[in-house]
Amino acid sequence: MSNLQTLLEISSSRHTHLCPRQVLGARMGLAGAAALGLALPRKDKGLLIILETDGCFADGIEVATGCSVGHRTLRIEDYGKIAATFIAVKTERALRLAPRANVRERAWKYAPDEHRHYFAQLEGYQRMPVDELFTFQEVALTKPLREILSRPGLRVQCDLCGEEIINQREIYQDHQILCRGCATLAYYQPAPVAAEVWSSFLAVQA
Repeated sequence: MSNLQTLLEISSSRHTHLCPRQVLGARMGLAGAAALGLALPRKDKGLLIILETDGCFADGIEVATGCSVGHRTLRIEDYGKIAATFIAVKTERALRLAPRANVRERAWKYAPDEHRHYFAQLEGYQRMPVDELFTFQEVALTKPLREILSRPGLRVQCDLCGEEIINQREIYQDHQILCRGCATLAYYQPAPVAAEVWSSFLAVQA
C-alpha cells in the first residue's frame, strides 16, 4: 500500500484532522525508503528509522513505512526537528531527510487558490515534487548499527537501583552495571512527598 491519499486517511484517523506534518511524515517515509531501494510497507526489520521529533509527523512516517516502536524499527532522538534518518539494515546505508528551508513558501506554488498558510501547506505538500520538498543527505552513524539495534532478550540488573535492564542498554561504570538513570542524569527524580502518598495508597489497597 503506497497510495498517498490512503496513507493520509489512515494517519488522520489517529487524530481529529489531517495536518501538514502528517503529510510531511507520510511523504518522507515513502521518499526515504524509495531512495534506499526498499519496498513498503515493511513487515520485517530491514529498515530502521530514527526520527528527530515526535507527534503527528511520526504518525505519518509510521503509517507510510510500517516501521514502529513496537517492532523496534522506529526510534526517536528528540532534536525538535522535522527530520529522519533511514537506515537499510542489510547494507547499513543511511540517508537523512529533512524539509527544505523554504518549503512553506514553495507550497504556495502548488496551492495557488488557497490563501490561508496552513491549508496551502496541507495541499502543497501533497503535490510538490520530492526534490523540492526534501533534502537528502548520506550520513554515517556515530554509533555502530549493531549497538543501536542491540540484542533483544538479554537482561541484567542495575547494581544501584536493582531494576532490570534489557536490550543491552546497561552502562559499565566503576566496576558496576548501571542503568542509564543511575549512571547519568535521569529525566526523573524521586519525589519524597509523592512517595509518601503512594505508600499510603498501597497500604489502603492492601
